Amino acid sequence: MAADEQNQAWRETAGPARKRAGRLRLVLRAMLALPLIVALLLAGGFLIFVDTLDGYRHAGDPPRVEGIVALTGGSQRVADAIALLSRGFADRLLISGVNERTTRSQIARLNPGQKDWLDCCVDLDHRARNTIGNAIETRRWVTERGFETIIVVTSNYHMPRTMLELDNAMPDVAKYAHAVSPTDMDVSRWWREGSTFRLLGQEYLKFLAVWARTQFETDPELSRLAEILSWQPHSHGGAEAASGEAPGEMTGEASVVE
Repeated sequence: MAADEQNQAWRETAGPARKRAGRLRLVLRAMLALPLIVALLLAGGFLIFVDTLDGYRHAGDPPRVEGIVALTGGSQRVADAIALLSRGFADRLLISGVNERTTRSQIARLNPGQKDWLDCCVDLDHRARNTIGNAIETRRWVTERGFETIIVVTSNYHMPRTMLELDNAMPDVAKYAHAVSPTDMDVSRWWREGSTFRLLGQEYLKFLAVWARTQFETDPELSRLAEILSWQPHSHGGAEAASGEAPGEMTGEASVVE
């Protein structure tokens, strides 16, 4: 009888302990699986991100709008924006993020035949130093002009993050993307070039960071992150950057800390 009582007592104490140990093992297994799940989600998101960039190649001309905004920092952005202006897609153009030392005449020299358009219908923003700054200055320009529709011109890899920032700053303004594809970067073959993969990977992580931030912030001018970034040195590349011919396209944003 004493042995039976001892066995019963052991089962009463050991049983709950075994259950707790089993639950602990399940938690540990879930913790081990969590990084793999996160990695798979990130990888799947990256593939969707790249597919979105590749899809810009097949987009047709945007509709006619009131204004065009070109963000400096990548090849041919400004040239494409002026071409859209000259073709009648809008009445006015803002070039956002121009180096403070770059003049209108320098931009005209780098865009032959477009001086008349630059003189009559182009505004230069020398204040923006990053994509958040671009969104803030674009909102000010749009509000001042009373525009409700704009075309956004930037590089294809930069477009998703740019649209996030602009949507956060101006949710009521209609925006149409005109993505510029760098001539030395084939998004559809990103896995073949290490530099392309690095650039797209970095941009994807920036996109995720902006998405997370904009879930909690509704005004970029009140953003603590925007205030911190605004203190970074102005890294525009001079007249070449203003013309859209920024050096180092494949290594990131050369003319502005995007």
